[in-house]
Amino acid sequence: METPLKRLNKYLSEVGYCSRREADRLIDAGRVTVNGVVPEMGTKVSPNDEIHVDGKPVINSKEAFTYLAFNKPVGIVCTTDTRVEKDNIIDFINYPKRIFPIGRLDKPSEGLIFMTDDGDIVNKILRASNNHEKEYLVTVDKPISQTFVERMSKGIYLEDLDRTTKPCVVEKLGTYEFKIILTQGLNRQIRRMCEYLTYEVQTLKRVRIMNIVLDVPVGEYREFTAEELKALNQLLETSTKTYHTSKKPK
Repeated sequence: METPLKRLNKYLSEVGYCSRREADRLIDAGRVTVNGVVPEMGTKVSPNDEIHVDGKPVINSKEAFTYLAFNKPVGIVCTTDTRVEKDNIIDFINYPKRIFPIGRLDKPSEGLIFMTDDGDIVNKILRASNNHEKEYLVTVDKPISQTFVERMSKGIYLEDLDRTTKPCVVEKLGTYEFKIILTQGLNRQIRRMCEYLTYEVQTLKRVRIMNIVLDVPVGEYREFTAEELKALNQLLETSTKTYHTSKKPK
């Protein structure tokens, strides 16, 4: 999978070298080289390109963490243990640096999952007490009733986990399809909730985590935009900084 390219002026701005306007001025003056060649205005580059200004290499002055929005296919397992699971997310993406998933998405499910090498943001997002929204589209095996919507919304006691799910937003989208927005992530939570009400999940896709919306084809990924990362960090700043222990699933 090819690394997305960025305009040279945007790249210089994002790594903290200068503003886009200043970058345009430097490029126009012939003071910038890409892999030893003076580029044209509008040239696109990748992180692997060697970029120099006035003969000196451009260094990323910001922390060079990677943040990817990946559309996980059905059948891929969210594990970093590539020795045990051949259909693992790490081998599938084959990213050129070490990254890992934030949280999990069941093997039979598809959709949005974050991949990063920033351990701090992982810890913040995974805290159950932070109430970060995750949105899913689900189809089930029989017509959805109003009773189903109401009971799913209010919370369901899952006996095998000895937990009652938090109240959540549930909206019927079609005869067999509904949307659900959760603020917790119990193991196989949506499937367990449906099973309790004698429904069987046919397809399950996560389409949003907090402010990041799924917008890439299945099996592909993209980097967070600067605006998305800024908004995400703002949401995380309001999160509880102390982890509160809760009853562990049995």
